[in-house]
Amino acid sequence: MKRTLIHNISRIEGIVAAGIQSLRGAEMAKMQSIENGWLLIEGERIAAFGSSEEMQPENIDERIDAARGLVLPSYCDSHSHLVFACGRETEFEDRIKGLSYEEIAERGGGILNSVDKMRSMSEEELYERSKTRAWEAIRSGTGALEIKSGYGLDTESESKILRVARRLGKELPIEVKTTFLGAHSFPREFQEDQDAYIDKIKNAMIPAIAAEGLANYIDVFCERGYFDKVQMEEILIAGIAHGMKVKVHVNQFSSIGGLQMALKHNALSVDHLEVMTEHDIEDLCASETIATALPACSFFINIPYAPARQIIDKGGILALATDFNPGSSPCSNMNFIVSLACINMEMTPGEALAASTLNGAAAMELSEDLGSITIGKRANLIITRPMDSLSQIPYYFAKDPIGKIILSGKVIA
Repeated sequence: MKRTLIHNISRIEGIVAAGIQSLRGAEMAKMQSIENGWLLIEGERIAAFGSSEEMQPENIDERIDAARGLVLPSYCDSHSHLVFACGRETEFEDRIKGLSYEEIAERGGGILNSVDKMRSMSEEELYERSKTRAWEAIRSGTGALEIKSGYGLDTESESKILRVARRLGKELPIEVKTTFLGAHSFPREFQEDQDAYIDKIKNAMIPAIAAEGLANYIDVFCERGYFDKVQMEEILIAGIAHGMKVKVHVNQFSSIGGLQMALKHNALSVDHLEVMTEHDIEDLCASETIATALPACSFFINIPYAPARQIIDKGGILALATDFNPGSSPCSNMNFIVSLACINMEMTPGEALAASTLNGAAAMELSEDLGSITIGKRANLIITRPMDSLSQIPYYFAKDPIGKIILSGKVIA
């Protein structure tokens, strides 16, 4: 088994004891670190680490000089829509001219614009475009990624998206989990008959996707003008019956009871959370459900940020993710997400690291294997450019911090 030693490390950050699946509340600021360190990889796994004052391992096959950079666990991006056909730059200009995200959707833009382009694109072209985006995410430090459907809104196109996402996980050096989001919007052909579309999701789309083994999770966009909490529950029950766990969009523009409905059905995560009442925060923080904040969406469409500070202070489990999508968050760079969390959400760099690594992994049920520097975990690592403090990543928010990317023990970039 190949033994690789990373040496000349300024600091190892993100160390967590074996068996810890996630961090909540005040624990999020307490990931451990080692100054002037080394780290040993055996095969695909982290075998040992320590400080330069300790005896370094011998019988090494490869040495990697960290050049006084930090070593961190790779980011785990637990909410993305990476598989889409095209960008929506014209809508970006519409927003500059004063239209809101909701007004653009009412004019036939938004999600339905992406649906039209998705339905007409071949699966192979979709894969090639998505592969390029996935490599961009990998090169910026992401080692695990959740990908949602939601831009097809019919059985054939939703399945196409999920097949592409699964293929990315098989052919690229990144762990991919998939989520069925047929309930992202009502397609044009069902605008006047919402019940018929919900029946189609429950009785045609979910069974077909489950039969092909394409989705780990079921998702619904629960929001005014989209799916209400009663409609969401119908869809969640159908997904659960076909072996899908719950990860849902709630509280992006309003609080309409979707959060509580998700908790009722033991949601793995509830995502967005930009509009939260005190009652919502209390309910969420008393649960085991992971709160996933998506600050690039808030940044791009100029809406409030999720109340991360309140969620952490009340003992919740908070993750950070990109929400990478063509309409409201055209960003796959988790380094920028960490910066936004620190600058606009009152999170410390240590909390942001925990939220974007271990807690992100937990929101994809991957934290036994990924998300921290822990002996026995997969060696998915970031070696930064020379720096001596974790805070330099969010502080220099427009500077690329990446030196090397290691996935499953191999240098990828």
